[in-house]
Amino acid sequence: MASQQDILNNINTGVIALDSRLQLSFINASAQALLEASRARVQNQHISLLVMNPDELLATLQQCIDAHTALAQRGMALLLHSGKLIHIDLFASPITAEGAAPGLLLELQRVDRLQRISRKEGMQQAQDTTRTVIRGLAHEIKNPLGGVRGAAQLLARELPDSSLCEYTDIIIREADRLRDLVDRLLGPNQQLEFAALNVHEILEQVRQLLNAETNKQITITRDYDPSLPELWADRSQLVQAVLNIMRNALQAARSLSDCHITLRTRSQRQFTIGAQRHRLVCRVDIIDNGPGIPEELQGLIFVPMVTGRAKGTGLGLSIAQSIINRHGGLLECQSEPGHTQFTIYLPLDHRNDTTR
Repeated sequence: MASQQDILNNINTGVIALDSRLQLSFINASAQALLEASRARVQNQHISLLVMNPDELLATLQQCIDAHTALAQRGMALLLHSGKLIHIDLFASPITAEGAAPGLLLELQRVDRLQRISRKEGMQQAQDTTRTVIRGLAHEIKNPLGGVRGAAQLLARELPDSSLCEYTDIIIREADRLRDLVDRLLGPNQQLEFAALNVHEILEQVRQLLNAETNKQITITRDYDPSLPELWADRSQLVQAVLNIMRNALQAARSLSDCHITLRTRSQRQFTIGAQRHRLVCRVDIIDNGPGIPEELQGLIFVPMVTGRAKGTGLGLSIAQSIINRHGGLLECQSEPGHTQFTIYLPLDHRNDTTR
């Protein structure tokens, strides 16, 4: 049977126990990841030493002590020593132990994490609805297209003048183009072929490909974490996803010579994707210095056929997200003029289900 400490270390909520002097007597794994603080470093330390702006936190804890009752503080801002600002929901409860001075039990939940889960679920529902509609449309479009194409081929054989075949060739060619467009709308549907991969090999393959395509006119900066373990993924599909994202940056750039892309990899602990928390994920940031995504399109960029470019198809990012989702991962985007960042999260703590 699992011990109490094992149970506490495997829940999503950050848990901290304080003694009567507000010194840490216990901190679970989720709280360590949230506050970027190891148990060895903060054990028996005053709670105020965990953050750079402890005033609101201390005031809430003192109020809990004075009132001898549980309190909740929503959306508390905490500035970590790394410089990162996070927002949490804090729940503080007095605790008493026989023969010991009273202390406090703190429960911490990161607000943006909950928002990410909610946003991810909403996005997934929207994508599922879109795919259902597209599948229905694909069936309704491809069937008559096949008939049109077949009729054009039969007509071409009956024409008295071969020069008239120019027109039936146009019909056949356009029918094929529409069929290919529908297939692209449906996205990749082949079975994933999982294998142990180094994510940097994927990024390097795409980098070399784009350098060849642009005759090295673009600038690509690499900031890799060499300690990342291998992924369990489909090489060709991940290459396609990263290629689609980086080509999106190229197409948005004012000119190739002005295009600067940064590839950055990091590991991230205790990260939630959908409803599942992972002990360790691979984070890949693809950052460009382009004009940014128009604000009115930022919530729609992963929807098929939505694009801000006159000649764009609006399929590249939709396909990239579909590939990442099939790997059990998450694709997010933040954009403002001069800085657009696509972030890929891929689990590192298990071998994904190859039946997806």
